[in-house]
Amino acid sequence: MTTEDVPLLAGEHLTRVFGRGRDAVRAVDDVSLALRPGEITTVVGESGSGKSTLARLLLRLLTPTAGRLLLDGRDVTRTSDTTAYWRDVQAVFQDPFSAFNQFFTVRRLMARARRLLGPDLTDARVAEALEQVGLRPGDVLGRYPHQLSGGQRQRVMIARALLVRPRVLIADEATSMLDASLRATILNVLTDLRAETGLAILFITHDIGQACYVSDRVLVMRSGRVVESGPTDEVIFAPTHEYTRRLLADVPRLHG
Repeated sequence: MTTEDVPLLAGEHLTRVFGRGRDAVRAVDDVSLALRPGEITTVVGESGSGKSTLARLLLRLLTPTAGRLLLDGRDVTRTSDTTAYWRDVQAVFQDPFSAFNQFFTVRRLMARARRLLGPDLTDARVAEALEQVGLRPGDVLGRYPHQLSGGQRQRVMIARALLVRPRVLIADEATSMLDASLRATILNVLTDLRAETGLAILFITHDIGQACYVSDRVLVMRSGRVVESGPTDEVIFAPTHEYTRRLLADVPRLHG
C-alpha cells in the first residue's frame, strides 16, 4: 500500500460492548471504515443503531472492546497522548447550546482552544476560523450563545473545531436540531470546507436524504453493524439491503 492509499483515519473491526454476560450490549459490532482527505463519509441509521458510539470511538472518548484505530496508518487505539490526537481529529456535536458555557462570550469560548494551541491561538486565527464558516467576527465575538441563532451557534461550534486546523472532522447529528433552511446552510458549510481545506469529514445522521446531499460514501448502520456501504450513488440509487430500502422509503423524492 502506497502512502497515498493510507487513509487519514481508519477503524478496523471496531467493537464496543457495554455490560457483561446476558446484559451485554454490542453497541458497535465489527465496524470498519476509512476516512480520506477531501471526502465526506456519512454514517446513517435510526436511533440506537450505534452511530454515536462509533463517533465516540473515533474521537477516543471511548476505548474499543476489540479492533484498532489508525491515524496515518499508525495504531493509536490505546496511546496515551490524546492531546496530539485531538489536534488532528475534532468534533462537532448535536447541540451547541448545551456544549457551550452560557456565561462565556464567543470570544471566550474560542479561547478555550488554547489548551491545544497555546500561543498559536491568535486573534487572527480566531477571525479566520469564523470567516471559514461564513461568520463575521465583529458580529459574534462579543455575544453570548443565547444571543445567537441556532445556525450561528452551530457554525461557531464548527469554527472552534477548525481553530486547531484538524485534518479530520466528525460531525455527530450536527444538523438534527435545526430547521430545514438552517440544515442546508450547515451542510453547505461542510461541503465547502471539504473542498477548500481537504478535510476528511465523517457526517453522522439519521436522515438518509442528507447523506445523499453531502457525502461521497455512505455506511448504513443497524443494531451496531454496518449492513451496507459504498459510494453514495450506489447505496442511494441501487440499495441491496432491505433496511436501506426502508430508510429510503421515507425520502420518496430520491426515487422520483
